[in-house]
Amino acid sequence: MKKQILCALTMVLSTLAFTVSAEEIGDVSTTFRLLGANNKIVIEAFDDPDVPGVACHVSRAKTGGMKGAVGLAEDPTEASIACRQIGAIDTGKLDKLKNGEVVFKESLSLVFKSLQVVRFYDKKRNVLVYLAYSDKVIEGSPKNSISSVPVMKWNQ
Repeated sequence: MKKQILCALTMVLSTLAFTVSAEEIGDVSTTFRLLGANNKIVIEAFDDPDVPGVACHVSRAKTGGMKGAVGLAEDPTEASIACRQIGAIDTGKLDKLKNGEVVFKESLSLVFKSLQVVRFYDKKRNVLVYLAYSDKVIEGSPKNSISSVPVMKWNQ
């Protein structure tokens, strides 16, 4: 029992310690709820913390109702991602990137479920690939979405 509590506490603290935060761009309601907030689709943006010049937008479902209003609802696992080059990328740093590194993480439930975005560098094609998926402490979901960013010269 102590190990389970320690594991859960570690997960919560590691989620809170993750520094990349998303900026909410907007949302649309998908289901009307008489009590509490409506279910909605939220669009958020974040910049890759290790690759200046890349920004990503994530859309995901957010559960409303009374549980959603107080933060007890578990959001669905579906998410979509689109990433683009928005500035110059230092190509000398790309080989030093760790494949599968988490560049964004957001909680989808009070403790156990999160949305993660991880980055890979496809050196052969000179492309950054971003994978969005959700996971739980015990098991994740095979539902995922990817976005590829071809690294191009940037002229201002």
